[in-house]
Amino acid sequence: MHRSSADTISGTSDYMICPNCRKALRRQERKVSISTPLTRGPSAFIPEKELVQVNAVDDRTNLLVEEYTTSGRLDNIAKVMSLHPQYLESFLRTQFYMLRMDGPLPLHYRHYIAIMAAARHQCSYLINMHNDEFLKTRGDPEWLKGLEYVPQRLRNLNEINKLLAHRPWLVTKEHIQRLVKTGENNWSLAELVHAVVLLAHYHALASFVFGSGINPESDQETSNGFSPDPINNFCACDLANDNTIENASLTSNNYGLSDSVSELEALMERMKRLQEEREDDEASQAEMATRFEKEKKESLVISAAFDDDLVSLSTASRYIEDPGFGYKDFARRGEEHLPTFRAQDYSWEDHGFSLVNRLYSDIGHLLDDKFRMVYNLTYNTMATHEDVDTTMLRRALFNYVHCMFGIRYDDYDYGEVNQLLERSLKVYIKTVTCYPERATKRMYDGYWRQFKHSEKVHVNLLLMEARMQAELLYALRAITRHLT
Repeated sequence: MHRSSADTISGTSDYMICPNCRKALRRQERKVSISTPLTRGPSAFIPEKELVQVNAVDDRTNLLVEEYTTSGRLDNIAKVMSLHPQYLESFLRTQFYMLRMDGPLPLHYRHYIAIMAAARHQCSYLINMHNDEFLKTRGDPEWLKGLEYVPQRLRNLNEINKLLAHRPWLVTKEHIQRLVKTGENNWSLAELVHAVVLLAHYHALASFVFGSGINPESDQETSNGFSPDPINNFCACDLANDNTIENASLTSNNYGLSDSVSELEALMERMKRLQEEREDDEASQAEMATRFEKEKKESLVISAAFDDDLVSLSTASRYIEDPGFGYKDFARRGEEHLPTFRAQDYSWEDHGFSLVNRLYSDIGHLLDDKFRMVYNLTYNTMATHEDVDTTMLRRALFNYVHCMFGIRYDDYDYGEVNQLLERSLKVYIKTVTCYPERATKRMYDGYWRQFKHSEKVHVNLLLMEARMQAELLYALRAITRHLT
């Protein structure tokens, strides 16, 4: 481990610049120490031997790679997802369809839109991957210099990219109308739906990359002559010092082994009690609405830890406008009000699915299979316990993400979220979903300490798909309003 020679941002001594990732970090009393990455292999969070064992024995995964990857190899995302091979197949098939099969958008546009989406979260892993793919699909290398070098119609996606990534509830039919009615640079509705699906997919995939500690590919550094930012998603300054979140009290519990075992038993007991209460007592609609609002407000408290804006000096900002725009909670000091999006008024199953399938053939079926796969995926285990029905837990995770985006299910008791999701897990969920670039190993390690890595990856898959569906619901509702 060696000391950094980090520079100081001109005009202030409160920040210093990490020489590895060029991220601006708040100065703390101790100096920032820079080390080599904590682990090799696909993930900085998961021991390599656990993933190697999985990938070595699964021939089915190798067949999937041959059929459904653009690079022809198992990348680090797929290696981590292969802990859940059923889901991986659905994921790869859907992503391949978006990027390579017949669709409204030209191939190089698809990869550039992926870059624009990943750049909202400074996700260098995805940016570098799609820089390569963009060039392989005969994209103009000039475009990789930044947005001012791309056609105006692509630049016109900036606003919807920004809103979907950070505050999707602000997307309106007027945003849709501006894109489809702008003369020579207009988008057809089919093209726009394809673009929106890509944006939502790569925003959510950035959450998975950061939440799972995905390491850069070994050959990402200088491929295709493009010299990417030296940023890795997990610079040692984050991993060693947790600089990305100052309020350590939110995530540090210092539990011993016996505490984490009792924590698991307590969760099992709460699940059992909730199941019994659900059978005996049904809350009124007014009470259910009150519990939803309570969860929204608690989410606001968790966000207080992120009040200091993270300054990015990465070249990811060349692919976006307004880089300081980020997630803001719905009721903060009256700045903007997030009206509750009632799922029965516009749901994926009854509304979004049919619209997206009509405008972008077959993608609805693929997305629906992927959503159902992750929601229903279970091995009936919880850590060391077997024959456990985890439906209640999976639903709480999915619905909590939607709650943070203002989406409410009238038939769901949000009191269950409070009972089932401990505070350190809520902080992790909020971070991975809303501020993924700030996720750290300490946060990942800090919740469900007795659970297996494969179970935590399943959590990340649920968060990713819940986030993607939430973005799609807001965008597709705006398109529906434009059409009516």
